[in-house]
Amino acid sequence: DVLDPERLIQCPLVKHHRIRARRFPYHLVKCKESNPEIAKTLATCPFNARHLVPHADLSDHIMKCNDKAFVEQDVVTWSCEPPQEQLNNGSPWQAPLCAEDWET
Repeated sequence: DVLDPERLIQCPLVKHHRIRARRFPYHLVKCKESNPEIAKTLATCPFNARHLVPHADLSDHIMKCNDKAFVEQDVVTWSCEPPQEQLNNGSPWQAPLCAEDWET
């Protein structure tokens, strides 16, 4: 189960490290600091910072990364034009009525 916070994940820096999913981001930060030479050999995926892959494999990983679909979906959503009626009428937002009279 991918969504289980208790599942164990193998560290990409030190293969014998197995970390619970909920602690994995914190472990990556500490493990990179403790192993700077290994960290230099790995590249971070632009779609998910938890994905560390060898520099030579980054382009292949980017093509196959499952998290790319989420980013592409967001790009498509943001690039869609608003309905024509909304463009003609301007913003549909209206200020709420106020019962206060500042003049009195």
